[in-house]
Amino acid sequence: MEYIYENPDWHSFRWCGDKIQKLLFDIKKAQGYLFGKMDSLGFDIKNNALLQVLTENIIKSSEIEGQFLDKHLVRSSVARRLGIDIGGETGVSGDIEGVVEMMLDATQDYSKEMSKERIIGWHASLFPTGYSGMYKINVGNYRIDELGPMQVVSGYTGKEKVHYEAPRAELLEKEMNELISYINTEKETDYLIQAGIVHLWFVILHPFDDGNGRIARALTDMILSRSDDSKFRFYSMSVQIQKNRKNYYEILEKTQKGSMDITNWLVWFLENLLAAIKSSGEITDKVLQKAEFWQKHANTVFNERQIKVLNRFLENFEGNLTTTKWAKMCNCSQDTANLDINDLINKKILNKAGKGRATHYLLRK
Repeated sequence: MEYIYENPDWHSFRWCGDKIQKLLFDIKKAQGYLFGKMDSLGFDIKNNALLQVLTENIIKSSEIEGQFLDKHLVRSSVARRLGIDIGGETGVSGDIEGVVEMMLDATQDYSKEMSKERIIGWHASLFPTGYSGMYKINVGNYRIDELGPMQVVSGYTGKEKVHYEAPRAELLEKEMNELISYINTEKETDYLIQAGIVHLWFVILHPFDDGNGRIARALTDMILSRSDDSKFRFYSMSVQIQKNRKNYYEILEKTQKGSMDITNWLVWFLENLLAAIKSSGEITDKVLQKAEFWQKHANTVFNERQIKVLNRFLENFEGNLTTTKWAKMCNCSQDTANLDINDLINKKILNKAGKGRATHYLLRK
């Protein structure tokens, strides 16, 4: 026996309750505190927090697989689908629309029954052209292994290391039916434990030619939404996994080659879930700062370009704000950018910093 699915008691996952009970208690306490804090805020602030978290979640889940999405395009797509007005709507490509559609289906319709058609729909939304990069893949059904077994491999050609080999394609229909049944069946298993099991189980099966990691994390988000019993997402497991990407792959590989005792995986999963909830303050604090800024300047007159750039600046703006960046973001001339910026300096909203080519602008405290 080499892989977990070759165990004679495959599907009979077990774990040591004593090792995870304290984690479960701490997570539920942290969930209660976070949602209590957010429930005390206005609807608009909660919506902006939701927008921020879903955007980060989608971006980081894709980054784990080596795919880098444009943050502002993702945010624009999420906002439009949630009916949140952020101004300056941008055209978005099919691949971004697809991953956003999958994530919103998972988190906004979290109580909806899972089915083969639904999960295949998620996969099709990730690959609207039927290609993964330059390669044609099997979209609209489980993998068929035309080119050999599904393997997770690293290393150069001729010196490859096989980290994992998934179950044969002809077993997938039955195996996925088992997993889907587990997702839909109300059991005594805690939702938090179920989220960890479903994530692991799906990765073990690796049922598609590509996109398995992103779909596993979408399933995780769906079940965590059931745990919270809320469409609002104020923390991101994908952001936390991205922070610990190396450990994530290491614990998966060890578990995939182990017995049906998945205690170590569940401990890792729950520890990182707790860290994700605790670190959610970084996102919610920024949302609150943004709301406070606009409340403070409610009577200040801004043009559309200034509103657009200030909104970006109040979020995760990368690097320094310069006239060149301003002109590029607003599709305007350098002269117009300078006029906009000088107006904000006169209104005591921006401060000038640096000299010459190093000149940039900071929000005034």
